[in-house]
Amino acid sequence: MTMVENNQIHDCIIYNTISPLRKHDVHVAGSVVLHAIAHTRLTTRFEKNSINNQTPESSDDEEKDFCNQIEDDLDYLRSLDPKDWKNQDHYAVLGIKKFRHEASEELIKQAYKQKILKHHPDKRKAMGEEVRADDDYFTCITRAWEMLGNPAKRRSYDSADPDFDDNIPDEKDAKNHFFRTMGPAFKLNARWSVKQPVPQLGDLDTPRDKVEHFYSFWYDFDSWREYSYLDEEEKESGQDRDTRKWIEKKNKATRAKRKKEEMLRIRSLVDIAYSQDPRIKKFQQEDKDRKTAMKRAKQEAAKARQQEEERLTREAAERERVEREKRESEEKARQDIAKQEREAMKKALRKERKALRDICKSKEYFAENPTESIKHMENVEKICELFKLNQLEEATKELQTGGREAFLRIVGLTESKMEAERRAGISNQASDSKNALEKQVKAHLIPWSEHDLQLLIKAVNLFPAGTNQRWEVVANFINQHSNNGITRDAKEVLAKAKDLQSTDFSKSSLKEQANKKAFDNFIAEKKSKDAIDERMPAVTERLDPPVTNGTSSEAKAQEQKSQQPWTPAEQKLLEQALKTYSNVAGPERWDHIAGCIPSRTKKDCMRRYKELVELIKAKKAAQVTK
Repeated sequence: MTMVENNQIHDCIIYNTISPLRKHDVHVAGSVVLHAIAHTRLTTRFEKNSINNQTPESSDDEEKDFCNQIEDDLDYLRSLDPKDWKNQDHYAVLGIKKFRHEASEELIKQAYKQKILKHHPDKRKAMGEEVRADDDYFTCITRAWEMLGNPAKRRSYDSADPDFDDNIPDEKDAKNHFFRTMGPAFKLNARWSVKQPVPQLGDLDTPRDKVEHFYSFWYDFDSWREYSYLDEEEKESGQDRDTRKWIEKKNKATRAKRKKEEMLRIRSLVDIAYSQDPRIKKFQQEDKDRKTAMKRAKQEAAKARQQEEERLTREAAERERVEREKRESEEKARQDIAKQEREAMKKALRKERKALRDICKSKEYFAENPTESIKHMENVEKICELFKLNQLEEATKELQTGGREAFLRIVGLTESKMEAERRAGISNQASDSKNALEKQVKAHLIPWSEHDLQLLIKAVNLFPAGTNQRWEVVANFINQHSNNGITRDAKEVLAKAKDLQSTDFSKSSLKEQANKKAFDNFIAEKKSKDAIDERMPAVTERLDPPVTNGTSSEAKAQEQKSQQPWTPAEQKLLEQALKTYSNVAGPERWDHIAGCIPSRTKKDCMRRYKELVELIKAKKAAQVTK
C-alpha cells in the first residue's frame, strides 16, 4: 500500500467515517512530490494556528504536553474483548484513566489520535505484528472514541462509571471524624449536581447561614446522573417497532429504578451528615436553650403576675379585714354604749318605779278602805308599766306634793290614755281588715276561665308546698301558658287557690270540665301540707316552762309579750338579721340579732329560731314519709 492510500485511510479513521473503496492508478512518486505534500500540510497547520493566534512552536508544545499526559498500557489493550466493549474502561483504553470525567474534549481527541497513530492495524502489520481482523483490540479504541467523543454518550458512560465509589461513609466514622469523613464524600458526589457551584461542607467555624444553605442544597439535590449505558438490550436491536418500543419501555423502567436508588443513596448520605454534624447539634442546643430561656422567662413573668395578684388580693383582704374589724369594733362599742344606756335606763326606771310604789305604799295607796286599796294597787302597776322614766319622775314629785288628789288625777289620765289606745287599735284593726277585704275583692274582679282554673290546679300540683317563692312560680306558670292575655300576680293566684279550696265543686259545672284527678290531688295536698310562710305566723306553741306565782309583775308582762305570736314584720326582720350576722360566732351574734328587732329580746329570738328549725325538720320528715 502506498503512502497516499495510507493517509486516506488515516483521515477516514480520524473523522470516524469510512469511504467506499475505489480503484486508483498509483504512480511511483519521487522525493520532490513527497516534499511538496509535506510543505502543503505544514502551511495548512501554520494558517490554522495563525487564526487561533498561536505559533507553530506553541502548538507543538501543547501537543507535546498532551502526549506526555496520555498513558499507553499495551497489556490492558491486548486483554480486551471487542465483543464485551460495554465492560471496558474507555478512559483506560485511551490512556487518560487518571483524568476520567475531568478530562477535557481536547485531551480526549489528542489521546484518540495518538492511539490511532500507534495502534493502527496497518502500522502494526508493517512492524511485523500479527493482527487478527475479527477481534483486534483496535476496535475497542474506536468504541472508546465513540463513547467519549460524543457529549451525550460520555455523560451516559460517566453516570455508570465503574471507577466511582457509590458507598456512603459509616455513621460511626462520621461521628468520630466528621469533617475528615464526610467532606470527601460530599466532594465526590458533587460531580452529579446539575446546579453549580456546589456549596462545600466547611469546618467547625462555618457560620450558621452557610451550614443551613449547605443542607438545604443537598436535601434538594438535583442529579444529572442517568443509567442508559447500563441498558441490558439496545433499542436498535429490535426487529420491528413493537419490539423496539417494548425494549425502550423496559429500559426506562430500569433507569427510573436506578435513579430512585441513587436519590435514596444521596438522601442517606445527607441524613447521616445532618445527624452527626457537631455544628447542627450546637445549633439545636442553642435553639433549645433559647426556647428554654423564653419558656422560663414566660413562667417567671406568669409567676410574678400571680404573686402580684396574690399580693394585691392579700392586701385587699387585709384592708377589708381591718375595715371589718374597725366596723365591728365601732358597732360593738356603739352597742355597748346603747346597752349601758339601756341598762342605766332600766335601772333608773326600776328605781323610779320602786320610789313610786314606796310612796304609794307608805300612803296606803291613797285609799280610804281595803277595796279601794286593791284597786289603787292595780292602778299603780298600770302606771309603772305604761309610764316612761320622765313621766314616772313627774308622777313621783306630784304625789309627794299633791297626795290623794294628785294620785286620782294621774289614775284618771292613765285610764283615759289606755282607752284611747284601745280605740285606736280597734280602728286600725278594722282598717286593716277592710283593706284586706278590698284586696280580696279586687283579686276576684277578673274572671277565671275554665282553662285558667285547670292551669292553676296543674301548677299547684307541679309546685308543691315548700317550693321557693311558690306562688310567684305558680303565677308565672299560669301567665306563660294562658292565652287570654291577662297577667295575674302571686296574691291573686293565692286568693283564688284558697277560694277553690273552700268551694264545693259538687254543685258546680267545673267538676265536669276540669281534671277531677288533679283537683283531688290539689285538695289532698292542701289538707296535708301548707306553705311555711303561711304557717309560721300562726305558731302559738311555746317551749318555755310555766311561770310560777312568785314572778314579779314586770316579769309577767315580759313573759306575756314573749308569748305573743310573731308578726310577719318581725319574722322578716329576724330572717334578715340571721342572714346579716351569719358569719358572727358566739353569744354576740344573738345580741346583734336582738338589736335589729326592738320589740323582741335575745331570748325571744333564740326561742323563735329553735321553733323554725323544728318546723323545717318536721316538714322534711313528713315529705320523706309520704
